Amino acid sequence: MELVSLADLLDLQEIDLQIDGLLEKRQSLPELESYKQTHAELEELRAELAEAEAALKEMELALDKASGELEMLETKLDEHETRLFSGGMSARETEHMRLEVQGLRAQKGTMEEKVLRLMEEVDPAREGVEELRSQAKALEEEKGRLEVSIREQWKKIDAELARKEERKKAAVEPVPEDLMELYEKLRRIKEGVAVAAFDHGVCGGCHMALSPAEQDEAFSSEIPRCVHCRRILVS
Repeated sequence: MELVSLADLLDLQEIDLQIDGLLEKRQSLPELESYKQTHAELEELRAELAEAEAALKEMELALDKASGELEMLETKLDEHETRLFSGGMSARETEHMRLEVQGLRAQKGTMEEKVLRLMEEVDPAREGVEELRSQAKALEEEKGRLEVSIREQWKKIDAELARKEERKKAAVEPVPEDLMELYEKLRRIKEGVAVAAFDHGVCGGCHMALSPAEQDEAFSSEIPRCVHCRRILVS
């Protein structure tokens, strides 16, 4: 194994660590957490809004129905009162009409109370729905702003990643295949750091000093490995 290959591997690792950092940055943008929270709040608010709109619709339908019934009662009452006060009926017919008018007036009073109660319920319900719609609109705008910000930052990060990947292709070329396999395996189990500089008897990966005997053991192999952390050593 040529020493230049190990040195190249150390350069490759630096590029890989930069790529790892960019990928981590891509997935940990502060705006991403804000976006997730805003999305969750918006979904919850939309459900609340849908429920409020359904309840309002039922109230409005009930109000329309009651208002229609009240209008019919008022029309019928007007007709009966006109007949009652126009005269021309027998005493029996007049008494019957008087009782009819009395009953219609009572029904009208009851229906008026019902309409008034429904109106008192509908008005605040409408205000509540409008408030929820306003909140949903604000959250939608915030979500859109965050999406734009995230896309812009991802675009910059992806462009930098593309440049690093091109550098990595060039850095991989001089590294033997078997060494590359070992390198990738160690990166997976050593938190991305497979290669360590060996300086003044200390492993740059685990930061432990190697005794002279341990140094002899480490560098006796074709691929020098730290006796403590098993990372590839480059002196």
